[in-house]
Amino acid sequence: MALARQLALAPPSPRTKDKPANYVEPSVVYSGRTPETSIDHSSSANRKILDQEISCLVDLQIRSTFYEVEGGLMALLRRCLELESENSRSIVSGHIDHYQIIESEDAGWGCGWRNIQMLSSHLLKQRQEAKVVLFGGSGFVPDIPSLQRWLEIAWERGFDTPGSESFDHKIYGSRKWIGAIECATLFRSFGLRARIVDFDSTALSKQLNNGESKGKKIKKQVYGPMDKFLLRTNCDDFQVGPSSYENSWQEHHSLARHPKDTMINGDGSRKYERKINGHQVLVDWVWNYFTSEIGGRLDNSEHVLISNKTRPLYIQHDGHSRIIVGIQMQRRVRESQNQFILLVLDPAHRTAALERSLRDRNGWQQLIKRGVHTFKKPQYQLCYVDPGVARGEEMEQLKTINSILIKF
Repeated sequence: MALARQLALAPPSPRTKDKPANYVEPSVVYSGRTPETSIDHSSSANRKILDQEISCLVDLQIRSTFYEVEGGLMALLRRCLELESENSRSIVSGHIDHYQIIESEDAGWGCGWRNIQMLSSHLLKQRQEAKVVLFGGSGFVPDIPSLQRWLEIAWERGFDTPGSESFDHKIYGSRKWIGAIECATLFRSFGLRARIVDFDSTALSKQLNNGESKGKKIKKQVYGPMDKFLLRTNCDDFQVGPSSYENSWQEHHSLARHPKDTMINGDGSRKYERKINGHQVLVDWVWNYFTSEIGGRLDNSEHVLISNKTRPLYIQHDGHSRIIVGIQMQRRVRESQNQFILLVLDPAHRTAALERSLRDRNGWQQLIKRGVHTFKKPQYQLCYVDPGVARGEEMEQLKTINSILIKF
């Protein structure tokens, strides 16, 4: 019945040049819609067609395969962290499955999709409200072609319209790169509160080179590493932690989480109390993000704390993206400041190699740990998912992707 409905609604589309050579197109999933025939959301008939497409995709989407680590990869990582020096404190996310890039399928372009799969595995396992809405309530992580159709449907529903136009409204079956913006768009289409934060050293340097005073906005300036269509909020000072958006349903989060780290400007905006230079700004933001749900537990004797409420972070820079699953603070006896190290899962790494290094406790640091000195790109973009599911007016507002811009 699903096949018959889809064949009746959408004639087959011609094969595009950028599809993988070994890819077989399931025409029952692809809508065959061109930009000129895109859905008019004011039409109830077209809305019914879109609902039918979603119903078909729910039935026809394919579960993605992955290398499953016995006991879980994060459990192995926690065990290794617990055996490290007593002068360290680590905070890690709960369950997450590692999805690796496969040479014969998505090498060179699939990192964004693999990171979406990793984030999805965490949300499906740790967040019941997300499991109900994600991918039609299927309860599993779809493969890349299915995710591509979900993104197209998000565009058809009006999420991130400028971004959709930049892809010519089509991505199914292609090898086009995606980034944090597409990750946020996909999750937002299910009602999840995906947020974007930009870290940019080029914006501030251009201000200074042009002789502009601090605090002035740079007009018509592209800040993001992968996307030029965001509506960004300029932030001259380091913004502490997530949920710093001005939306009414989130207003209370930021000050409640970090009352000692924030202050109010004369215009009512929030800013960080102290200045930090360079990429340490990004690392400190990640530390505050992971500690926001921990509170006083940092003072106890545990070397490793599990933050089941804090979601992993999608981190994007020009050319690649990865998932931050935790952070470690190392106390330096002879130094005045502690050192922070990000714990990162890279889709370019083989899952079996990660498992072996963690089980043998040999070489895993080189694969997972990333200090501030390894962040050398001028721009980074983070995506994270706040708790809860949007409804009504909030859902409409999620269709426009906004960002907090942090200049350093």
